[in-house]
Amino acid sequence: MNGRMDTMRAAHSNDTRGNVVFGIVRPCSHRLTDGLKTEWMAHLCGLCLALRSDHGQFARIVTNYDGLIVSVLTEAQTERTPVQRRTAGPCPLRAMRTAPVARGEGARLAAAVSLVLASAKVRDHVADRDGVLARRPVAAAARRIATGWDRAGARAGAALGFDTAVLVDAVDRQTGIESLAGPGTPLLVVTEPTETATAAAFAHTAVLAGRPGNAVPLAEAGRLFGRLAHLLDAVEDREADAASGAWNPLTATGTSLAEARRLADDALHGIRLALRDAEFVDDRLLHVLLAHELRRSVDRAFGEAACSHQGYGGQPPHGGNPYGGAHGGAAGPYGSANPYGGGNPYGGTPYGGGSGGNGGEPPRFGFGGEPPKPKPRGFWAGCAAFVGLCCTCRLCCAEEYEGPWSRKKREGCCHKCDCGCDGCDCCCPCDGC
Repeated sequence: MNGRMDTMRAAHSNDTRGNVVFGIVRPCSHRLTDGLKTEWMAHLCGLCLALRSDHGQFARIVTNYDGLIVSVLTEAQTERTPVQRRTAGPCPLRAMRTAPVARGEGARLAAAVSLVLASAKVRDHVADRDGVLARRPVAAAARRIATGWDRAGARAGAALGFDTAVLVDAVDRQTGIESLAGPGTPLLVVTEPTETATAAAFAHTAVLAGRPGNAVPLAEAGRLFGRLAHLLDAVEDREADAASGAWNPLTATGTSLAEARRLADDALHGIRLALRDAEFVDDRLLHVLLAHELRRSVDRAFGEAACSHQGYGGQPPHGGNPYGGAHGGAAGPYGSANPYGGGNPYGGTPYGGGSGGNGGEPPRFGFGGEPPKPKPRGFWAGCAAFVGLCCTCRLCCAEEYEGPWSRKKREGCCHKCDCGCDGCDCCCPCDGC
């Protein structure tokens, strides 16, 4: 899994083991309205500050984009009150600007989940003797950090009524499942621990929000979100894993890109249907993240057009409304009073059976091809790169930067967009989103 602390996946540095949660929803800032962008940043900063307040400055290193979805889910189910926001002081990651940030049980749950999974990731790096962790003194220090995060996450989870043991168990089971997987093994057998962990985290937001009736549909949404996280990571890393000889679930099980795409499309559909069965107070940001941006993440992973602003091509792959229906009004985007609608949200055949922009074949380096992907950094080298990004504000304000661990191209979370979005083909087509 290429060691991504910036997406906080609990995994080995060069495989997809322990790919338990998060790291696939990275909204382009120009696609969010000013209000939703402020809300998204409020949850991201809220997660970061919850880690600092409850677990110390160093714990902020596990802040990640997708962890905030737990916070967004919790708040979407509750009535907004002034106590859910506070004004944070100037921060280098916000170009020394103040900002409203989310606080409360949702942010604390996101912090607890992030810590436990990050600790599992560090232990995996130590077990693999990655980079400097092959040295005993460094490995011993890393183990102490991981142990501290484990305990802190467990304490925070217990205070919120959430047993983090389900996350630890998922990570432990993942290793055994992958050691037995081979050609012919169903891919969903490999993704099951990921699904179980994310289902537990999503379902507990219903408990925190006081809406127990939402637990079942949110567990289903979380299960499918975890499946997507595992699938998309495997697709994105397939070439790099093949070059390095690292374990990859698609290669190990003999799963084609076309089948992976089918599973991803089914998961997208299932998430919308699950969210349709849940009750929300204000789900505008949640809808953008889990209905719009999640689909763009799938398109991006499979090499299809996603956003001209990010260099992935201009037109949406299907043209017009990518959700196959008129959006807005009392009927909602998919033809019902609920914003997640009914029926097939894709309309007909979702993607025409294609598995990617290149017919399922990886691009070749040469004329019109792509250069080889850079080798991911080890844990400590990534930490040093992360500190450098923070100190120079590139993590926040740069139009594009290199992920400190994965070395993949990322977009600064609050840089100003000057791409002329008024007529941008990739902007959200939904009225009122």
